[in-house]
Amino acid sequence: MSSVDAFREAPYRSIKQDTYFTCYDKLLTPYIGKSPVVVDVGVLSGGSLFMWRDFFGSGARIIGVELNPTATKWRDHGFEIFIGDQSSDAFWDDFFQQVGNVDILIDDGGHTNFQQLKTLHKAIPHVRDGGVILIEDTHASYMGNFGNPSKYSFMNFCANAVHSINDRYFYKKPKNLIRDNVSSLEIFEGISAFKIDRRLCKKSSLIDNGGENDHAIDMQVGDVAMMRNALWANSKIVSKFQRKSKRVKERLLSFKNCRQFFS
Repeated sequence: MSSVDAFREAPYRSIKQDTYFTCYDKLLTPYIGKSPVVVDVGVLSGGSLFMWRDFFGSGARIIGVELNPTATKWRDHGFEIFIGDQSSDAFWDDFFQQVGNVDILIDDGGHTNFQQLKTLHKAIPHVRDGGVILIEDTHASYMGNFGNPSKYSFMNFCANAVHSINDRYFYKKPKNLIRDNVSSLEIFEGISAFKIDRRLCKKSSLIDNGGENDHAIDMQVGDVAMMRNALWANSKIVSKFQRKSKRVKERLLSFKNCRQFFS
């Protein structure tokens, strides 16, 4: 069953953006029939609980998180329901102490920057390798009624998270939650998907296949690279100052060329 079919067949109301279902199918289909532990933050009228149970299969453990205490009625339908504030450390500490580790967390809760950031940070340590966290309705990062635009919006955090993932090669900075747990981050319209796999969160190493080296000149960025390689090849006769000056010119040229893509 596709996610949109499960959505349409849910007996109680649920509200989703119509672009989300393609994302759900791409990201979550591998878990179908594998009895995943799924946390659904933001139960509201209960429809998403039924949707996820139908989508993942009857063996899935579906756990709802909701601020409104009336949501406890969904326990009568076989769902685990926790009532609490997703921006609370104490709530999440108690939640994971009771629930244990999970495979999937879908945050369709309050959508403020702090709620999304708190939920993500509290959930990451408790998602199993191979699991995923979906933060939904990230358009809120551009909406005034959610306190945005802001330097500390959730989507600005996502931009920083990309840097944390991609700078593992250098590994000079202290370890952090993203670098050590999130193997990749996929950005969709309205959804940010944090894929958790600590086995892949390691510093990469440059390797050589040992093939014959014909000493070809690297022309990957045209004349600039040729000048640089020529400088390095003739380092005995080119002063350190001259080499540094060339590198500065390279950076200025690169900045000028790249700036057009940031307008």
